[in-house]
Amino acid sequence: MRERQAARERRRAREFEAFVGGAGGRLLRAALLLTGEPADAAEAAEQLLTRALARTYAAWDRLGGEDPYDHTRRELAAAFARTARRYRHARGGVLERLTPQERLVLVLRLHEGVAEEQAAACLGLPVERVRAICTRSVAAMRSRRAAS
Repeated sequence: MRERQAARERRRAREFEAFVGGAGGRLLRAALLLTGEPADAAEAAEQLLTRALARTYAAWDRLGGEDPYDHTRRELAAAFARTARRYRHARGGVLERLTPQERLVLVLRLHEGVAEEQAAACLGLPVERVRAICTRSVAAMRSRRAAS
């Protein structure tokens, strides 16, 4: 019995390592955009991603047919939303001038390509609110870029 369980744990670890090897870079980029950190100082983004990946690993056997990338992205968004006050003042990065909520909506909608309905469900917001935040954030980014 223990041998079977040990073999299952090794398989689980290999599957998870392969997942992180393939998706880790994109997930880290999303975490960097969320925290507003420059890539060369990514401590908070790495911590945020580590928390999301730890939760995904803990749920790995229960994922069933669910895409582990989608699960990790939801965990990343939830972890960021729970601690967004820490990221009020971004320290660089492309989205540094946006609020944490604006960054979260833009990353989900534009960087990750999540549908409005899914983003709204993930964030616990009405679809109209997600649409308004996204529109306002894109307009703010465009006006800042034009002013530069």
